[in-house]
Amino acid sequence: MRRNAYPVSQVNAYIKNMFSQDFMLHSICVKGEISNCKYHSSGHIYFTIKDEKAAMSAVMFAGSRKGLNFLMKEGDKVLVTGSIEVYERDGKYQLYAREIQKDGEGNLFLRFEALKQELEEMGMFAPEYKKPIPKYIKTLGIVTAATGAAVQDIKNIASRRNPYVQLILYPAQVQGEGAVQSIVNGIRALDALGVDVIIAGRGGGSIEDLWAFNEELVARAIFECETPIISAVGHETDTTIADFVADMRAPTPSAAAELAVYDIFELEDEMLGLYRLLKNAMTWKLDKVQSKYKSIENLLHAKSPANQLNEKKQYAMHLEAQLDKIQQNKIMDAKYRLGILAGQLEGLSPAKKLSQGLAFVTDEKGKRISKVKDIQQGDTMFVRLKDGTVVTKVEEVKLERH
Repeated sequence: MRRNAYPVSQVNAYIKNMFSQDFMLHSICVKGEISNCKYHSSGHIYFTIKDEKAAMSAVMFAGSRKGLNFLMKEGDKVLVTGSIEVYERDGKYQLYAREIQKDGEGNLFLRFEALKQELEEMGMFAPEYKKPIPKYIKTLGIVTAATGAAVQDIKNIASRRNPYVQLILYPAQVQGEGAVQSIVNGIRALDALGVDVIIAGRGGGSIEDLWAFNEELVARAIFECETPIISAVGHETDTTIADFVADMRAPTPSAAAELAVYDIFELEDEMLGLYRLLKNAMTWKLDKVQSKYKSIENLLHAKSPANQLNEKKQYAMHLEAQLDKIQQNKIMDAKYRLGILAGQLEGLSPAKKLSQGLAFVTDEKGKRISKVKDIQQGDTMFVRLKDGTVVTKVEEVKLERH
């Protein structure tokens, strides 16, 4: 009996279809060790994931690289989440990776993502619930281990920026059993004490070391705290649930101290600059006002009755001097004219005429006789000479004919 024969392509397509119908293979997490890892120039990563009994080809395309936060290398223990599909052309199946985490962190990462999503849906990360960090504080509460670099860094930076800020440390356990409740108690104690700002955090470490700050109890304590809280957990690349809930996230404890404590010396420089600016403005304003008042004073002085009277007096004196000058000029002119008239009058003076041998003849009434026709025979005439008067009677009148 002859059996049916199927083309290879048909068989591969059938197998691919079987894989595509298995929903478990659409999203599966595979645990193993990295081998033959190659980063291609296209951005794709080709590798093999294996255990002691088997191996599987895998690829992470460049578009999924955002799901990878470390550089894979030979021998890494990993958890790869993705889908298993058949490459129909070669008849091989392989794991198409969407996310890759180091083994040991994978379960914690899944818990982290689940809690993060839950709290975010509850609105605990919402910006409207974030309290502003006061710019100038007097008291700073610190929730961290009593020993270690974190508290020392905060103390050093706070004292350098403002030695007058009071630091209140709640020595909390920040990892291991009992750390969660210790951190919660610290936040609540400092909140009740009424400090201005709280820094909650610790130095860097593995995800397990930082895990206390990923617990829901700590997140709720931060969210319910009335005092503004700055989270400062680990190094700059570490992110915890506390960072999302806190009012402000600092990349390190040192950075948290710089955010919480204002540099008083910088403030002093600013105040000094403002003082100088204000002083210069006041000096300029004062000079302007003084100049204005000086102008007003000069104007008032110029318009004062005493000054006006002095000016009038000076003007009167000036007019008097001008009048005197005019009068003197007029007198001189009159004297000159009088001299001329005197000379002319002297030339017409009867006395002078008499002294020159002439006579002044009048009738009995004293009326001057200058013509012959004005007298008749028998009239009496008075002839005034230089040294006396002659009284005579007219005997004959003779007219000269021309």
